[in-house]
Amino acid sequence: MPKAVNIRVTSMDAELEFSIVPSTTGKELFNQVSRTVGLRETWYFGLLFVNTKGFQTWLKFDKKVIAQEVKKDVPLQFRLRAKFYPEDVDEELVQESTQKLFFLQVKEGILNDEVYCPPESAVLLASYSVQAKFGDFNKETHQNGYLANECLLPKRVLDQHKLSKEQWEQRIQTWHEEHRAMLKEDAMLEYLKIAQDLEMYGVNFFDIKNRKGTELWLGVDALGLNIYEKDDRLTPKIGFPWSEIRNISFNDKKFIIKPIDKKAPDFVFYAPRLGMNKRILALCMGNHELYMKRRKPDNIEVQQMKTKAREEKHQKQMERAKLENEKKKREAMEKEKDQMEREKQDLMLRLYQFEETTKKAERELQEQLERAIRLEEERRRVEEEAGRLEAERQAALLAKEELARQAVIQLESQEQLAAELAEYTAKIALLEEAKRIQEEEAEIWQSRAKEVQEDLLKTREELHLVMAAPAAIPAPPSPDSSHSSHSDQEESEENSTYSAELQQQDINDHREEEERVTEAEKNKRIQAQLMVSLSPSGALWLWSLGPCGLWGPVGCGLWGPVVSGALWAVVSGTLWSLGPCGLWSLGPCGLWGPVVSGALWAVVSGALWSLGPCGLWGPVVSGALWAMVSGALWAVVSGALWAVVSGALWVVVSGALWAVVSGALWAVVSGILWAVVSGILWTGVSGALWTVVIICVRVKRI
Repeated sequence: MPKAVNIRVTSMDAELEFSIVPSTTGKELFNQVSRTVGLRETWYFGLLFVNTKGFQTWLKFDKKVIAQEVKKDVPLQFRLRAKFYPEDVDEELVQESTQKLFFLQVKEGILNDEVYCPPESAVLLASYSVQAKFGDFNKETHQNGYLANECLLPKRVLDQHKLSKEQWEQRIQTWHEEHRAMLKEDAMLEYLKIAQDLEMYGVNFFDIKNRKGTELWLGVDALGLNIYEKDDRLTPKIGFPWSEIRNISFNDKKFIIKPIDKKAPDFVFYAPRLGMNKRILALCMGNHELYMKRRKPDNIEVQQMKTKAREEKHQKQMERAKLENEKKKREAMEKEKDQMEREKQDLMLRLYQFEETTKKAERELQEQLERAIRLEEERRRVEEEAGRLEAERQAALLAKEELARQAVIQLESQEQLAAELAEYTAKIALLEEAKRIQEEEAEIWQSRAKEVQEDLLKTREELHLVMAAPAAIPAPPSPDSSHSSHSDQEESEENSTYSAELQQQDINDHREEEERVTEAEKNKRIQAQLMVSLSPSGALWLWSLGPCGLWGPVGCGLWGPVVSGALWAVVSGTLWSLGPCGLWSLGPCGLWGPVVSGALWAVVSGALWSLGPCGLWGPVVSGALWAMVSGALWAVVSGALWAVVSGALWVVVSGALWAVVSGALWAVVSGILWAVVSGILWTGVSGALWTVVIICVRVKRI
């Protein structure tokens, strides 16, 4: 595959790069460039390059690109330029892109002084150039110095006239302001219209010599060939329009122009190089072809282009007219707005003056009102002061009476409170005294129980010694003893549990009769002590030994707990209902409190006592004794004290909620706790007491 060749094409407003194959022709490259830049009027343009000899040459379309004498740069350099110029730019240049390329190229030629332009025309052309670039002049955006960096005039013009750069810019700005509402495309077209009237516009100059060797200038343009003197390229010396030329040709460096008039002599001139004659001939043929083409009707492509251009131009004109109307309306609205603003300012000024006058009058009126208000306030203040003094006097009298009445009430209240305090203090003292007495009695009972237990231990030891020693020969029974024995026997027969036959043989009785009497006396003394120690519950003990002989296990086993429980239920429940429950006596601790606590205590205390050392007889003693002791003691201590202290205190503090909660909670907790504590305590005490009783009975029998 052949290696691609890089091409760089520079137009007046862009720079393009392409890659072509070595077989690409000049026509193919030009078409590719034209399509890229959107150029349709291609007959005016060509690709210009510098050949290997340093001369500028037009690329031939019928030959390969690399086959021509292109300078071997990387990439190859070409310039897209206008090769032929129209006679009338307004009629012939259709596309805006074509107009823009011509505008930029002609402008460059004028600024480089390749095309002569007088100073007046140069300033006018510069103003169109500024309009094409910046649009309409605007004082807000186009301030002084906005043209400082622009190249607008040829150096020759600047040097000919002694004007500063700012002065030139001011003149251009003046013309620029005149071009208001002109579109940029129209500004470029106006620029070309003025430029096409310049003498050197569109003319390609070549250095030639006549037959005499005089140096001349040959000018080729759209209308024909012109011969200029060496020092004057503005005014042609001889002119050959295309309509008067019959033939042109060259032979080596010799170039021949043959007029249509055969009688006229041929014009011959000599070019310094053969290649120049080729360029002259190509330009002449191209310009002549366009010249003839202009004199013929336009082809379909050109007609379509012109129609489209006219439509676009008409559309732009309509848009421009619409824009102008809108601008005029906006200007009118702005003027109206300014007028209204001025009127508004006048009205505001008059309103301000009126407001000032009104404010002044209001201030005076306000001052008068304030004086009247001050006088009225002074009068009202005097009346209020008089009313206040009268009210204070009445209030002082009422306060005096109220203080006297409150003093009497307070005195009565203090007396009543003192009486109640004394009464409650006396009650508390009595309760404390009763509590102290009960505590002392409890301590006495505990000490007596301890003494009885110690005597019981001693009695057990003595009984143990008696039982271990050999029995003495009994004395002859007396009638009393016989009766006693008979009674004992009957009792033994009744209780068949204790009947036994005593063997008296081989018994050595080492004790004397006096000693036996002493033992009997000791037993009687012990029984007396027991009777005394058990007072004041002696009657209860006799009852437990009496009616409960046969029914003891049954009656006291079942009814003892019930009696003690019922007694406790009545006492503790009644006292409790008078205690923390207060008004809530119909709640958990009312009627059901005694039943629950009594039943609970009956079961717990009965079970505990029946399992103690007293066996079946324990309930007799525990039921009766506990009913009297715990009922009386707890009724006095907890019932009275708690009824006064907690009943009054808790009703105030805890209220209804605490009455319900504490009543139910205390009924359960106190029943269980007291059952456990009292069961354990009284099990030991009653067991010991009951053991003493049994021992006494047995001793008596013996």
